[in-house]
Amino acid sequence: MLMFAVILASSGLLLMIERGILAEVRPLQPAAAGGETPRRHVAAGHDDLEQQVLQDTRNRTISAVCGQRAMPRSVWDLTPSQRRTVLKHLLVSDKYRFLYCYVPKVACSNWKRILKVLGGALESVDVKLKMDHKSDLVFLGDMKPDEIRYRLKNYYKFLFVRNPMERLLSAYRNKFGEIKEYQLKYGVEIVKRYRKNGVPSVGDDVTFSEFLHYLLDEETERMNEHWMPIYNLCQPCAVRYDFIGSYERLNADANYVLEQVRSPSFIRFPERQSWYKPVTAETLHYYLCNTQRRLIKELLPKYILDFSLFAYPLPNITSEYCRQ
Repeated sequence: MLMFAVILASSGLLLMIERGILAEVRPLQPAAAGGETPRRHVAAGHDDLEQQVLQDTRNRTISAVCGQRAMPRSVWDLTPSQRRTVLKHLLVSDKYRFLYCYVPKVACSNWKRILKVLGGALESVDVKLKMDHKSDLVFLGDMKPDEIRYRLKNYYKFLFVRNPMERLLSAYRNKFGEIKEYQLKYGVEIVKRYRKNGVPSVGDDVTFSEFLHYLLDEETERMNEHWMPIYNLCQPCAVRYDFIGSYERLNADANYVLEQVRSPSFIRFPERQSWYKPVTAETLHYYLCNTQRRLIKELLPKYILDFSLFAYPLPNITSEYCRQ
């Protein structure tokens, strides 16, 4: 019931924002970084009107939705399961006094690499090593309640977000196309549940539609982190983030954050690996237009807060769009 109420509230609040009714709501975050400018010169990019409008929309929507009576005001208002999830996704840098809520499929490996360099565990962000997602990282969830409270109150807090459908497609292509562990753990079960012909599978041929069927039937709070909604991973109502960056403006926004936490000037956000295959607009178009519209529409309520809070448009699955 709570989630349904929030979905209705967020839709109404977005309409209010468009009409200017919430113009006096104070933003939760500072304005975002502007264009692709080098570090130490990023401030000039803050004149980027389009980005300022995006940040302003996010800030006001989050303020309005999180101001609803039923919404959590702190991590201590969350259920034990919700609290465990967000605290295990908040990475800590005590040296630079910041908390980063990592979101899988939103460049979190590179941010973890930066944290390891800042902590002295890695010499450079360019070191060619397989990413260990646990070692040499400090998680807020491993700390005592008083230590958690102090850091939540006093540290700079940020996260990065991505178009929800693009993130799901990225997770699907990566986990079921490349990772044997996911094929065996999730793929085999998905095929068994949703493929009518009964032909056995080793989990490496899961279709996108079968994946979406699986997500539709999954309880949100029990989802794997790679496709759990960002709202559930990072709880932007319970944690007052100072900055929400975008995957679409990754370099500029990452440089802005590095500037804010006063990291050493030689540290830069890593370039994408040469083997990385990004999800393009054309790729997303292909998958959306070859998936049942009913299935996508039924799935949207599970991710509606990610769309509305972070100002992403709902997926276009009209006949006209798919003919293009």
